[in-house]
Amino acid sequence: MNLIHTPAWQALATHAASLRSRHLRELFAEDTQRFTRFSRQHDGLLLDFSKQRITADTYHLLLGLAAAADIDGWRQKMLDGEAINHTEGRAVRHVALRAGNNAPPEVRAVLERMKTCCESIHSGTWRGYTGERITDIVNIGIGGSDLGPRMAARALAAQQQPDLRVHFVANVDSADIAPLLARLNPRSTLFIIASKTFTTQETLINAATARAWLLAAAAGDEAAVARHFIALSTAREQTRAFGIADDNVFEFWDWVGGRFSMWSAIGLSLALAIGWRQFEQLLAGARAMDEHFASAPAADNLPLILALLSVWNTHFLGARTAAVLPYSQSLERLPAYLQQLEMESNGKQTDREGQPLSGIACPVVWGEPGTNGQHSFYQLIHQGGQLIPCDFIALTASDFPLHSHHPSLLANCLAQSAALAFGQTAEEVRAAGVPENLLPFKIFPGNQPSTTLLLPTLNAWTLGQLLALYEHKTFYLGALWNINSFDQWGVELGKTLARRIEPLITQTGDDSAFDASTRGLLAALGGR
Repeated sequence: MNLIHTPAWQALATHAASLRSRHLRELFAEDTQRFTRFSRQHDGLLLDFSKQRITADTYHLLLGLAAAADIDGWRQKMLDGEAINHTEGRAVRHVALRAGNNAPPEVRAVLERMKTCCESIHSGTWRGYTGERITDIVNIGIGGSDLGPRMAARALAAQQQPDLRVHFVANVDSADIAPLLARLNPRSTLFIIASKTFTTQETLINAATARAWLLAAAAGDEAAVARHFIALSTAREQTRAFGIADDNVFEFWDWVGGRFSMWSAIGLSLALAIGWRQFEQLLAGARAMDEHFASAPAADNLPLILALLSVWNTHFLGARTAAVLPYSQSLERLPAYLQQLEMESNGKQTDREGQPLSGIACPVVWGEPGTNGQHSFYQLIHQGGQLIPCDFIALTASDFPLHSHHPSLLANCLAQSAALAFGQTAEEVRAAGVPENLLPFKIFPGNQPSTTLLLPTLNAWTLGQLLALYEHKTFYLGALWNINSFDQWGVELGKTLARRIEPLITQTGDDSAFDASTRGLLAALGGR
Protein backbone atom coordinates (compact mmCIF):
# COMPACT_ATOMS: atom_id res chain seq x y z
CA MET A 1 0.00 0.00 0.00
CA ASN A 2 1.29 3.44 -0.95
CA LEU A 3 0.36 5.64 1.98
CA ILE A 4 0.81 8.81 -0.03
CA HIS A 5 -2.29 7.96 -2.05
CA THR A 6 -4.54 7.53 0.99
CA PRO A 7 -7.10 10.12 2.15
CA ALA A 8 -5.22 10.33 5.47
CA TRP A 9 -2.05 11.46 3.70
CA GLN A 10 -3.87 13.92 1.50
CA ALA A 11 -5.59 15.43 4.54
CA LEU A 12 -2.19 15.94 6.18
CA ALA A 13 -0.80 17.50 3.01
CA THR A 14 -3.66 20.01 2.91
CA HIS A 15 -3.25 20.75 6.60
CA ALA A 16 0.53 21.19 6.25
CA ALA A 17 0.08 23.82 3.55
CA SER A 18 -1.85 26.00 6.00
CA LEU A 19 0.46 25.35 8.96
CA ARG A 20 3.87 25.51 7.33
CA SER A 21 4.26 29.26 7.76
CA ARG A 22 3.14 29.29 11.41
CA HIS A 23 5.77 30.03 14.06
CA LEU A 24 6.16 28.21 17.35
CA ARG A 25 5.84 31.58 19.09
CA GLU A 26 2.29 31.84 17.77
CA LEU A 27 1.42 28.26 18.61
CA PHE A 28 2.52 28.66 22.22
CA ALA A 29 0.74 32.01 22.54
CA GLU A 30 -2.51 30.47 21.30
CA ASP A 31 -2.45 27.43 23.60
CA THR A 32 -1.52 27.88 27.24
CA GLN A 33 -1.96 24.11 27.79
CA ARG A 34 0.44 23.19 25.02
CA PHE A 35 2.99 21.40 27.23
CA THR A 36 0.25 19.34 28.89
CA ARG A 37 -1.33 18.53 25.54
CA PHE A 38 1.92 17.52 23.85
CA SER A 39 3.88 15.67 26.50
CA ARG A 40 3.66 12.13 27.77
CA GLN A 41 5.07 10.37 30.82
CA HIS A 42 5.67 6.65 31.13
CA ASP A 43 7.73 4.60 33.58
CA GLY A 44 9.75 7.63 34.66
CA LEU A 45 10.37 8.93 31.12
CA LEU A 46 9.04 12.33 30.09
CA LEU A 47 8.60 13.01 26.38
CA ASP A 48 7.97 16.68 25.63
CA PHE A 49 7.06 17.30 22.00
CA SER A 50 5.33 20.63 22.56
CA LYS A 51 8.12 22.38 20.62
CA GLN A 52 7.24 20.44 17.49
CA ARG A 53 5.46 22.47 14.81
CA ILE A 54 2.11 20.78 15.27
CA THR A 55 -1.37 21.60 16.51
CA ALA A 56 -4.09 19.38 17.96
CA ASP A 57 -5.40 18.98 14.40
CA THR A 58 -1.96 17.88 13.20
CA TYR A 59 -1.76 15.27 15.92
CA HIS A 60 -5.22 13.96 15.14
CA LEU A 61 -4.37 13.67 11.44
CA LEU A 62 -1.05 11.94 12.18
CA LEU A 63 -2.86 9.35 14.29
CA GLY A 64 -5.22 8.85 11.36
CA LEU A 65 -2.21 8.21 9.16
CA ALA A 66 -1.00 5.55 11.59
CA ALA A 67 -4.37 3.85 11.43
CA ALA A 68 -4.36 3.97 7.62
CA ALA A 69 -0.95 2.28 7.60
CA ASP A 70 -2.29 -0.52 9.85
CA ILE A 71 0.50 -0.08 12.35
CA ASP A 72 -1.36 -2.27 14.84
CA GLY A 73 -1.47 -5.09 12.31
CA TRP A 74 2.21 -4.80 11.43
CA ARG A 75 3.17 -4.71 15.09
CA GLN A 76 1.21 -7.88 15.75
CA LYS A 77 2.82 -9.62 12.77
CA MET A 78 6.24 -8.89 14.21
CA LEU A 79 5.27 -10.01 17.71
CA ASP A 80 3.67 -13.19 16.33
CA GLY A 81 6.92 -14.14 14.59
CA GLU A 82 5.73 -13.73 11.01
CA ALA A 83 8.47 -13.38 8.40
CA ILE A 84 8.10 -9.64 7.99
CA ASN A 85 11.70 -9.50 6.74
CA HIS A 86 10.27 -10.80 3.48
CA THR A 87 13.35 -10.35 1.26
CA GLU A 88 15.30 -12.76 3.46
CA GLY A 89 12.33 -14.88 4.56
CA ARG A 90 12.98 -14.24 8.25
CA ALA A 91 11.01 -13.39 11.32
CA VAL A 92 12.02 -10.35 13.38
CA ARG A 93 12.18 -11.45 16.98
CA HIS A 94 14.70 -9.31 18.84
CA VAL A 95 11.96 -8.54 21.38
CA ALA A 96 12.09 -12.24 22.35
CA LEU A 97 15.70 -11.80 23.47
CA ARG A 98 14.60 -9.74 26.48
CA ALA A 99 11.27 -11.44 27.21
CA GLY A 100 12.45 -12.81 30.56
CA ASN A 101 10.65 -15.99 31.59
CA ASN A 102 8.64 -15.83 28.37
CA ALA A 103 11.74 -15.95 26.18
CA PRO A 104 12.16 -19.02 23.94
CA PRO A 105 14.08 -21.91 25.55
CA GLU A 106 17.06 -21.47 23.23
CA VAL A 107 17.35 -17.81 24.26
CA ARG A 108 17.21 -18.63 27.95
CA ALA A 109 19.83 -21.34 27.47
CA VAL A 110 22.29 -18.94 25.83
CA LEU A 111 21.66 -16.30 28.48
CA GLU A 112 22.39 -18.87 31.18
CA ARG A 113 25.68 -19.79 29.47
CA MET A 114 26.55 -16.09 29.19
CA LYS A 115 25.88 -15.69 32.91
CA THR A 116 28.17 -18.61 33.73
CA CYS A 117 30.89 -17.18 31.49
CA CYS A 118 30.64 -13.76 33.17
CA GLU A 119 30.80 -15.27 36.62
CA SER A 120 33.84 -17.37 35.76
CA ILE A 121 35.74 -14.34 34.47
CA HIS A 122 34.66 -11.97 37.24
CA SER A 123 35.48 -14.50 39.94
CA GLY A 124 38.89 -15.28 38.43
CA THR A 125 38.02 -18.91 37.70
CA TRP A 126 38.75 -18.36 34.01
CA ARG A 127 42.51 -18.07 33.61
CA GLY A 128 44.83 -17.41 30.71
CA TYR A 129 47.31 -19.93 29.33
CA THR A 130 49.87 -19.08 32.03
CA GLY A 131 47.33 -19.17 34.83
CA GLU A 132 46.94 -15.40 35.11
CA ARG A 133 43.59 -13.79 35.80
CA ILE A 134 41.84 -12.05 32.88
CA THR A 135 42.14 -8.28 33.21
CA ASP A 136 41.24 -7.10 29.70
CA ILE A 137 38.47 -8.02 27.26
CA VAL A 138 38.71 -7.05 23.58
CA ASN A 139 35.49 -7.19 21.55
CA ILE A 140 36.29 -7.60 17.86
CA GLY A 141 33.28 -6.98 15.63
CA ILE A 142 31.81 -4.35 13.35
CA GLY A 143 28.43 -2.73 12.75
CA GLY A 144 25.83 -4.15 15.10
CA SER A 145 28.47 -6.39 16.67
CA ASP A 146 30.35 -3.30 17.82
CA LEU A 147 28.16 -0.19 17.96
CA GLY A 148 25.62 -1.51 20.47
CA PRO A 149 27.90 -2.96 23.15
CA ARG A 150 30.47 -0.18 22.66
CA MET A 151 27.82 2.52 23.09
CA ALA A 152 26.22 0.82 26.09
CA ALA A 153 29.54 0.10 27.83
CA ARG A 154 30.39 3.80 27.54
CA ALA A 155 26.91 4.83 28.68
CA LEU A 156 27.10 2.60 31.76
CA ALA A 157 30.62 3.50 32.79
CA ALA A 158 29.33 4.32 36.27
CA GLN A 159 28.33 0.65 36.69
CA GLN A 160 31.46 -0.94 35.22
CA GLN A 161 33.40 -3.67 36.99
CA PRO A 162 36.41 -2.11 38.73
CA ASP A 163 38.95 -4.85 37.95
CA LEU A 164 38.15 -5.56 34.30
CA ARG A 165 38.79 -3.33 31.30
CA VAL A 166 36.72 -3.82 28.13
CA HIS A 167 37.97 -2.55 24.76
CA PHE A 168 36.44 -2.49 21.29
CA VAL A 169 38.05 -2.97 17.87
CA ALA A 170 36.03 -2.59 14.67
CA ASN A 171 37.93 -0.85 11.88
CA VAL A 172 40.06 -2.95 9.55
CA ASP A 173 42.56 -0.08 9.66
CA SER A 174 45.52 -1.39 11.66
CA ALA A 175 45.54 1.93 13.52
CA ASP A 176 42.55 0.60 15.44
CA ILE A 177 44.01 -2.63 16.78
CA ALA A 178 47.78 -2.06 16.80
CA PRO A 179 47.96 0.64 19.52
CA LEU A 180 45.62 -1.40 21.71
CA LEU A 181 47.66 -4.59 21.46
CA ALA A 182 50.80 -2.61 22.21
CA ARG A 183 49.54 -1.79 25.70
CA LEU A 184 47.88 -5.12 26.58
CA ASN A 185 49.32 -8.22 28.22
CA PRO A 186 48.63 -11.33 26.09
CA ARG A 187 48.67 -13.54 29.18
CA SER A 188 45.67 -11.74 30.69
CA THR A 189 43.70 -10.65 27.62
CA LEU A 190 40.55 -12.37 26.34
CA PHE A 191 39.21 -11.72 22.84
CA ILE A 192 35.54 -11.94 21.85
CA ILE A 193 35.11 -12.43 18.10
CA ALA A 194 31.60 -11.35 17.06
CA SER A 195 30.55 -12.57 13.63
CA LYS A 196 27.43 -14.64 13.02
CA THR A 197 28.84 -16.37 9.93
CA PHE A 198 32.50 -15.97 10.91
CA THR A 199 33.11 -14.53 7.46
CA THR A 200 32.96 -10.76 8.11
CA GLN A 201 36.14 -9.52 6.43
CA GLU A 202 37.08 -6.70 8.80
CA THR A 203 36.41 -8.82 11.87
CA LEU A 204 38.37 -11.83 10.65
CA ILE A 205 41.39 -9.73 9.67
CA ASN A 206 41.46 -8.22 13.15
CA ALA A 207 40.86 -11.63 14.74
CA ALA A 208 43.77 -13.16 12.81
CA THR A 209 46.02 -10.33 13.98
CA ALA A 210 44.97 -10.89 17.59
CA ARG A 211 45.55 -14.64 17.24
CA ALA A 212 49.04 -14.14 15.81
CA TRP A 213 49.84 -11.68 18.62
CA LEU A 214 48.80 -14.21 21.24
CA LEU A 215 50.69 -17.09 19.62
CA ALA A 216 53.84 -15.01 19.36
CA ALA A 217 53.72 -14.57 23.13
CA ALA A 218 52.80 -18.23 23.70
CA ALA A 219 55.72 -19.54 21.62
CA GLY A 220 53.29 -20.88 19.03
CA ASP A 221 51.31 -23.06 21.45
CA GLU A 222 47.94 -23.42 19.67
CA ALA A 223 46.30 -24.60 22.90
CA ALA A 224 46.54 -21.03 24.18
CA VAL A 225 43.88 -19.91 21.70
CA ALA A 226 41.15 -21.82 23.55
CA ARG A 227 41.96 -19.93 26.78
CA HIS A 228 41.95 -16.49 25.17
CA PHE A 229 39.22 -16.50 22.51
CA ILE A 230 35.42 -16.61 22.60
CA ALA A 231 33.25 -16.56 19.47
CA LEU A 232 29.76 -15.16 19.06
CA SER A 233 28.77 -17.11 16.00
CA THR A 234 26.73 -19.93 14.51
CA ALA A 235 29.57 -21.18 12.27
CA ARG A 236 31.00 -23.97 14.45
CA GLU A 237 33.21 -25.42 11.70
CA GLN A 238 34.95 -22.08 11.19
CA THR A 239 35.32 -21.33 14.91
CA ARG A 240 36.85 -24.78 15.48
CA ALA A 241 39.31 -24.20 12.65
CA PHE A 242 40.29 -20.95 14.36
CA GLY A 243 41.01 -22.89 17.53
CA ILE A 244 38.04 -21.81 19.65
CA ALA A 245 36.55 -24.50 21.87
CA ASP A 246 32.87 -25.29 21.30
CA ASP A 247 32.14 -24.42 24.93
CA ASN A 248 33.37 -20.89 24.19
CA VAL A 249 31.05 -20.36 21.20
CA PHE A 250 27.79 -18.51 21.88
CA GLU A 251 25.10 -18.67 19.23
CA PHE A 252 22.43 -16.28 18.10
CA TRP A 253 19.87 -16.62 15.36
CA ASP A 254 19.03 -15.39 11.88
CA TRP A 255 15.92 -13.69 13.27
CA VAL A 256 18.23 -11.30 15.13
CA GLY A 257 19.40 -8.45 12.91
CA GLY A 258 22.86 -7.09 13.67
CA ARG A 259 21.67 -3.65 14.72
CA PHE A 260 19.10 -5.25 17.05
CA SER A 261 21.48 -7.85 18.49
CA MET A 262 22.94 -6.26 21.63
CA TRP A 263 20.35 -8.13 23.70
CA SER A 264 21.73 -11.48 22.47
CA ALA A 265 25.16 -13.09 22.86
CA ILE A 266 26.51 -9.98 21.10
CA GLY A 267 26.04 -8.28 24.46
CA LEU A 268 28.56 -10.56 26.19
CA SER A 269 31.30 -7.91 26.23
CA LEU A 270 28.82 -5.46 27.75
CA ALA A 271 27.75 -8.00 30.38
CA LEU A 272 31.40 -8.50 31.25
CA ALA A 273 31.88 -4.75 31.52
CA ILE A 274 28.94 -4.05 33.83
CA GLY A 275 28.24 -7.39 35.48
CA TRP A 276 25.45 -9.88 34.90
CA ARG A 277 22.91 -8.29 37.26
CA GLN A 278 23.24 -5.00 35.45
CA PHE A 279 22.89 -6.73 32.07
CA GLU A 280 19.66 -8.30 33.32
CA GLN A 281 18.48 -4.82 34.29
CA LEU A 282 19.22 -3.62 30.75
CA LEU A 283 17.03 -6.43 29.39
CA ALA A 284 14.32 -5.61 31.93
CA GLY A 285 14.24 -1.94 30.97
CA ALA A 286 13.91 -2.85 27.30
CA ARG A 287 11.19 -5.38 28.17
CA ALA A 288 9.22 -2.64 29.96
CA MET A 289 9.35 -0.51 26.81
CA ASP A 290 8.37 -3.55 24.72
CA GLU A 291 5.24 -3.91 26.81
CA HIS A 292 4.42 -0.22 26.32
CA PHE A 293 5.04 -0.54 22.57
CA ALA A 294 2.70 -3.53 22.39
CA SER A 295 -0.15 -2.23 24.50
CA ALA A 296 -0.23 1.57 24.75
CA PRO A 297 -2.93 3.31 22.69
CA ALA A 298 -1.66 5.14 19.64
CA ALA A 299 -2.11 8.63 21.11
CA ASP A 300 0.13 7.74 24.08
CA ASN A 301 2.56 5.31 22.42
CA LEU A 302 5.98 6.94 22.80
CA PRO A 303 7.79 5.22 19.89
CA LEU A 304 4.82 5.83 17.58
CA ILE A 305 4.80 9.50 18.54
CA LEU A 306 8.49 9.78 17.59
CA ALA A 307 7.87 8.00 14.28
CA LEU A 308 4.89 10.18 13.35
CA LEU A 309 6.82 13.35 14.16
CA SER A 310 9.64 12.14 11.91
CA VAL A 311 7.23 11.63 9.02
CA TRP A 312 5.72 15.06 9.65
CA ASN A 313 9.07 16.85 9.76
CA THR A 314 10.68 14.96 6.90
CA HIS A 315 7.90 14.83 4.35
CA PHE A 316 5.47 17.59 5.21
CA LEU A 317 7.89 20.25 6.51
CA GLY A 318 10.84 19.30 4.28
CA ALA A 319 13.58 18.37 6.77
CA ARG A 320 16.36 16.21 5.38
CA THR A 321 18.40 15.62 8.55
CA ALA A 322 17.62 15.01 12.22
CA ALA A 323 19.97 15.77 15.11
CA VAL A 324 20.25 13.62 18.25
CA LEU A 325 21.65 15.76 21.05
CA PRO A 326 22.22 13.87 24.31
CA TYR A 327 23.10 16.19 27.17
CA SER A 328 25.08 13.38 28.74
CA GLN A 329 28.71 12.66 28.00
CA SER A 330 28.02 9.04 28.89
CA LEU A 331 25.70 8.89 25.85
CA GLU A 332 28.35 10.24 23.49
CA ARG A 333 28.13 7.12 21.28
CA LEU A 334 24.32 7.17 21.08
CA PRO A 335 24.13 9.25 17.87
CA ALA A 336 26.46 6.80 16.08
CA TYR A 337 24.39 3.88 17.35
CA LEU A 338 21.16 5.49 16.14
CA GLN A 339 22.72 6.27 12.78
CA GLN A 340 23.00 2.56 12.08
CA LEU A 341 19.71 1.67 13.72
CA GLU A 342 17.65 4.16 11.74
CA MET A 343 19.55 4.67 8.49
CA GLU A 344 20.46 1.03 7.85
CA SER A 345 16.89 0.04 8.67
CA ASN A 346 14.95 2.69 6.79
CA GLY A 347 17.42 4.08 4.27
CA LYS A 348 15.35 2.52 1.48
CA GLN A 349 13.93 3.78 -1.79
CA THR A 350 11.52 0.92 -2.58
CA ASP A 351 8.52 -0.36 -0.67
CA ARG A 352 7.63 -3.96 0.14
CA GLU A 353 6.22 -4.48 -3.35
CA GLY A 354 9.43 -3.23 -4.97
CA GLN A 355 7.83 0.04 -6.03
CA PRO A 356 9.64 3.40 -5.69
CA LEU A 357 8.81 5.42 -2.62
CA SER A 358 7.24 8.80 -3.17
CA GLY A 359 9.15 10.37 -0.32
CA ILE A 360 12.16 10.02 1.97
CA ALA A 361 11.61 7.33 4.59
CA CYS A 362 14.57 8.28 6.77
CA PRO A 363 16.39 11.56 7.34
CA VAL A 364 20.14 11.67 7.85
CA VAL A 365 20.70 11.08 11.57
CA TRP A 366 23.63 12.78 13.25
CA GLY A 367 24.59 14.44 16.51
CA GLU A 368 27.02 15.09 19.32
CA PRO A 369 26.68 15.43 23.08
CA GLY A 370 25.86 18.75 24.64
CA THR A 371 27.48 21.01 25.55
CA ASN A 372 30.24 20.16 23.07
CA GLY A 373 27.97 20.51 20.06
CA GLN A 374 27.04 24.06 21.08
CA HIS A 375 30.61 25.08 20.25
CA SER A 376 30.55 23.21 16.96
CA PHE A 377 27.44 22.98 14.76
CA TYR A 378 24.68 24.72 16.72
CA GLN A 379 25.47 27.93 14.85
CA LEU A 380 24.15 26.28 11.68
CA ILE A 381 20.99 25.03 13.39
CA HIS A 382 20.28 28.51 14.78
CA GLN A 383 21.09 30.68 11.78
CA GLY A 384 21.99 28.41 8.87
CA GLY A 385 18.58 28.56 7.22
CA GLN A 386 17.96 24.80 7.23
CA LEU A 387 15.15 22.97 8.98
CA ILE A 388 16.80 20.55 11.43
CA PRO A 389 14.53 18.77 13.91
CA CYS A 390 16.34 17.87 17.13
CA ASP A 391 15.94 15.26 19.84
CA PHE A 392 17.30 16.57 23.14
CA ILE A 393 17.98 13.81 25.68
CA ALA A 394 18.76 14.73 29.28
CA LEU A 395 19.03 13.16 32.72
CA THR A 396 17.17 14.54 35.72
CA ALA A 397 20.01 13.30 37.95
CA SER A 398 23.61 12.85 36.83
CA ASP A 399 25.19 9.41 36.67
CA PHE A 400 28.42 11.09 37.88
CA PRO A 401 27.22 13.73 40.34
CA LEU A 402 29.60 16.61 40.99
CA HIS A 403 28.60 19.92 42.52
CA SER A 404 27.46 22.57 39.98
CA HIS A 405 28.10 20.49 36.85
CA HIS A 406 24.66 19.00 36.28
CA PRO A 407 22.55 22.14 36.83
CA SER A 408 24.73 23.93 34.28
CA LEU A 409 24.35 21.05 31.81
CA LEU A 410 20.56 20.99 32.19
CA ALA A 411 20.34 24.77 31.91
CA ASN A 412 22.14 24.62 28.57
CA CYS A 413 19.85 21.84 27.33
CA LEU A 414 16.66 23.72 28.17
CA ALA A 415 18.08 27.01 26.89
CA GLN A 416 19.04 25.56 23.53
CA SER A 417 15.67 23.93 22.90
CA ALA A 418 13.94 27.21 23.82
CA ALA A 419 16.28 29.31 21.69
CA LEU A 420 15.82 27.03 18.70
CA ALA A 421 12.05 27.17 19.07
CA PHE A 422 11.48 30.85 19.73
CA GLY A 423 14.56 32.59 18.36
CA GLN A 424 15.20 36.27 18.88
CA THR A 425 13.40 39.05 17.00
CA ALA A 426 14.75 42.38 15.79
CA GLU A 427 12.68 44.14 18.46
CA GLU A 428 14.23 42.02 21.20
CA VAL A 429 17.70 42.71 19.86
CA ARG A 430 17.06 46.45 19.84
CA ALA A 431 15.65 46.30 23.35
CA ALA A 432 18.91 44.73 24.49
CA GLY A 433 20.78 47.81 23.23
CA VAL A 434 22.48 46.20 20.25
CA PRO A 435 23.67 48.77 17.65
CA GLU A 436 21.68 48.85 14.40
CA ASN A 437 24.66 47.82 12.30
CA LEU A 438 24.82 44.52 14.22
CA LEU A 439 21.08 43.94 14.16
CA PRO A 440 20.98 41.51 11.20
CA PHE A 441 23.62 39.32 12.78
CA LYS A 442 21.85 39.03 16.14
CA ILE A 443 18.45 37.91 14.84
CA PHE A 444 17.60 34.25 15.38
CA PRO A 445 14.69 33.02 13.26
CA GLY A 446 13.79 30.16 15.63
CA ASN A 447 10.93 27.82 14.65
CA GLN A 448 13.26 24.81 14.76
CA PRO A 449 11.20 21.84 15.98
CA SER A 450 12.52 19.71 18.82
CA THR A 451 11.54 16.96 21.22
CA THR A 452 13.00 16.68 24.71
CA LEU A 453 13.27 13.31 26.42
CA LEU A 454 14.01 13.34 30.15
CA LEU A 455 15.30 10.20 31.88
CA PRO A 456 15.35 10.14 35.69
CA THR A 457 18.98 8.99 35.57
CA LEU A 458 21.21 6.83 33.40
CA ASN A 459 21.45 3.24 34.56
CA ALA A 460 21.07 -0.15 32.90
CA TRP A 461 17.28 -0.12 33.24
CA THR A 462 16.71 3.35 31.80
CA LEU A 463 19.23 2.72 29.02
CA GLY A 464 17.27 -0.41 28.08
CA GLN A 465 14.11 1.71 27.94
CA LEU A 466 15.77 4.34 25.79
CA LEU A 467 17.24 1.94 23.24
CA ALA A 468 14.04 -0.07 22.91
CA LEU A 469 12.15 3.20 22.44
CA TYR A 470 14.25 4.06 19.39
CA GLU A 471 14.12 0.48 18.08
CA HIS A 472 10.34 0.60 18.08
CA LYS A 473 10.32 4.08 16.55
CA THR A 474 12.37 2.61 13.72
CA PHE A 475 9.90 -0.26 13.29
CA TYR A 476 6.94 2.11 13.20
CA LEU A 477 8.60 4.28 10.57
CA GLY A 478 9.08 1.21 8.39
CA ALA A 479 5.44 0.25 8.85
CA LEU A 480 4.28 3.77 7.98
CA TRP A 481 6.31 3.78 4.77
CA ASN A 482 5.53 0.12 3.96
CA ILE A 483 9.21 -0.80 3.73
CA ASN A 484 11.24 -3.70 5.08
CA SER A 485 13.26 -2.22 7.95
CA PHE A 486 15.15 -5.45 8.59
CA ASP A 487 17.24 -6.13 5.49
CA GLN A 488 20.30 -4.12 4.42
CA TRP A 489 21.14 -4.96 0.82
CA GLY A 490 22.68 -1.52 0.41
CA VAL A 491 25.83 -2.61 2.25
CA GLU A 492 26.56 -5.53 -0.08
CA LEU A 493 27.71 -3.90 -3.33
CA GLY A 494 30.68 -2.10 -1.81
CA LYS A 495 31.81 -5.30 -0.05
CA THR A 496 31.63 -7.26 -3.31
CA LEU A 497 33.69 -4.67 -5.17
CA ALA A 498 36.24 -4.50 -2.33
CA ARG A 499 36.90 -8.23 -2.65
CA ARG A 500 37.63 -7.75 -6.35
CA ILE A 501 39.79 -4.68 -5.85
CA GLU A 502 41.89 -5.87 -2.91
CA PRO A 503 44.24 -8.16 -4.92
CA LEU A 504 44.94 -5.28 -7.28
CA ILE A 505 46.17 -3.07 -4.43
CA THR A 506 49.28 -5.15 -3.87
CA GLN A 507 49.87 -6.81 -7.23
CA THR A 508 49.41 -6.19 -10.92
CA GLY A 509 46.28 -7.63 -12.43
CA ASP A 510 43.49 -7.02 -14.90
CA ASP A 511 41.69 -3.86 -13.88
CA SER A 512 39.90 -3.34 -17.20
CA ALA A 513 36.49 -4.05 -15.66
CA PHE A 514 36.73 -0.95 -13.47
CA ASP A 515 36.03 2.68 -14.30
CA ALA A 516 38.75 5.13 -15.28
CA SER A 517 38.82 6.75 -11.83
CA THR A 518 39.31 3.44 -10.01
CA ARG A 519 42.00 2.38 -12.51
CA GLY A 520 43.81 5.68 -12.03
CA LEU A 521 43.72 5.34 -8.24
CA LEU A 522 44.96 1.75 -8.44
CA ALA A 523 47.84 2.91 -10.61
CA ALA A 524 48.71 5.62 -8.11
CA LEU A 525 48.62 3.18 -5.20
CA GLY A 526 50.56 0.47 -6.96
CA GLY A 527 52.99 2.64 -8.85
CA ARG A 528 51.92 1.12 -12.15
